[in-house]
Amino acid sequence: MEIVEVSPRDGLQNEKVHVSTADKIALIERAIASGLRRIEATSFVHPAAVPQMADAEAVMAGVPRRADVSYSGLVLNRRGFDRAVAAGVDEVNCVVVASETFSARNQRMSVADSVDTVRDLVGDARAAGIAVSVTIATAFGCPFEGEVPESAVLGLAAQVAELGVDEIALADTIGVGVPAQVTRLVAGTAAVAPDVRLRCHFHNTRNTGYANAIAALDAGVTVLDSSIGGIGGCPFAPDATGNIATEDLVYLLDRSGIDSGARLPDLIDASDWLGGVLGATVPGQLARAGAFPG
Repeated sequence: MEIVEVSPRDGLQNEKVHVSTADKIALIERAIASGLRRIEATSFVHPAAVPQMADAEAVMAGVPRRADVSYSGLVLNRRGFDRAVAAGVDEVNCVVVASETFSARNQRMSVADSVDTVRDLVGDARAAGIAVSVTIATAFGCPFEGEVPESAVLGLAAQVAELGVDEIALADTIGVGVPAQVTRLVAGTAAVAPDVRLRCHFHNTRNTGYANAIAALDAGVTVLDSSIGGIGGCPFAPDATGNIATEDLVYLLDRSGIDSGARLPDLIDASDWLGGVLGATVPGQLARAGAFPG
């Protein structure tokens, strides 16, 4: 299976400590050195909205370019897309939200308008040779509206699939999902988008993230997002906490006989290093407990 390393973007975006461009590039280099090959490098949003991502172009200018590494950038609109293309991303990750309130707060547009944005960008991405993934945010629950109907999530998945995107990600933006939900939503998405690769994005806010990851794999998902150190959160989601930690996920996969291509000792070193950059203990558990056998 494949891991998308999201610490440089989704991981860092909510950190109060300013992280330098050099350290962001170093984090990406450490992720690559550990064996990870898909990296969400940055976000092309307005700096006033997410100040931590104000150096998107500088980060992309400094990352190592390798044929076996794919860099993605988050884009929410045409302006962000144009910046991402100019910066040389390999993939763009667009977001549509399954609840209207969160869509208005996170993207300042309706759900329908966010789908229209993707529709407007897909053709140009194809012409530029750039892959398009779409993340369906709040797929498992919304901090403002509560439960999100599964029919709404699957309806969005069907709309997005019709646009010809390469990948759809189901995102538990605030970490409320449980394995039974994962099983149902993955099966439903596969049914309405049979020709689109599926990815899942879990947060461990309520200690269900790793159980959800295994449920997703059991349901046929082959791509999972995770973040070195387990850092992350959304500036527009109250009390949102970190992503599942890459090193913890890889330990779980390794012990389960599932190959991710990532090397655990390098990830533990990267997690320790990142904690030093942030001046705090990162949420991930493995860097503290150590691998087993030691």
